[in-house]
Amino acid sequence: MNKSEIIKFVEDTVIQKIVLPSFKAGDTITVHYKIKEGNKERIQTYQGVVLQRSGKGVNETFTVRKISGNIGVERIFPCTSPFIDKVEVNKHGVVRRARIFYLRGLQGKKARIKEERI
Repeated sequence: MNKSEIIKFVEDTVIQKIVLPSFKAGDTITVHYKIKEGNKERIQTYQGVVLQRSGKGVNETFTVRKISGNIGVERIFPCTSPFIDKVEVNKHGVVRRARIFYLRGLQGKKARIKEERI
């Protein structure tokens, strides 16, 4: 067995797969994230716009941006993280790109994304 076969075996057997709903850049989602403080555990919600999804398989991540006190805050979540409790899709946005980093330079009404009608 070479290295790539060993890595693939470990990815398939050891790492648990979390089923996430389908979402893309421009969607507004809520991530319920488990946080450990000492011996206590609580769930914190993080709601914002998905800027990008990157990677494949075990290395897949997604970046969520929210505005907190007039300051933009971005957080990168690994898709295979055991700390993600669940992900809810609140709105489907209409964007033409897979990575919407141009949202960082916009404020107020210009930073809005059109909602997809279903």
